[in-house]
Amino acid sequence: MTLRIPRSMVDEMVEHARADHPDEACGVVAGPAGSDRPERLVRMLNAERSPTFYRFDSAEQLRLYRELDARDEEVVVVYHSHTATEAYPSRTDVSYAGEPQAHYVLVSTRDPDSAEIRSYRIVDGTVTEEPLDIIPAAEGVAT
Repeated sequence: MTLRIPRSMVDEMVEHARADHPDEACGVVAGPAGSDRPERLVRMLNAERSPTFYRFDSAEQLRLYRELDARDEEVVVVYHSHTATEAYPSRTDVSYAGEPQAHYVLVSTRDPDSAEIRSYRIVDGTVTEEPLDIIPAAEGVAT
């Protein structure tokens, strides 16, 4: 499966990762339930404030999930940054991956002049890299 995501959302993930550096940044992209279509990026707080680990703030996550339910949305993408390593899920990332329907996007900010962006599926502890199709805003995808 390929993740098709607007350039503006990828740019915002990179901007978030750079803003929170040297700590890991994290967030989600929501979309209509059952659609696998990314439409709304939500920056989350890294409750750990750590350069090597992220965890959503539990109160913020509860509010988000209530909002998703109210809007008939679901998590399409879970994203976070790696500040000193490649954009590949760590053992901790894999153990905490609790959204089997979601794409897991990693943004590496280890190089100050470029960002490495990769997408994965993580299901039952198995990591599978998938193609990432970054689409221009001109293709009419809502952002």
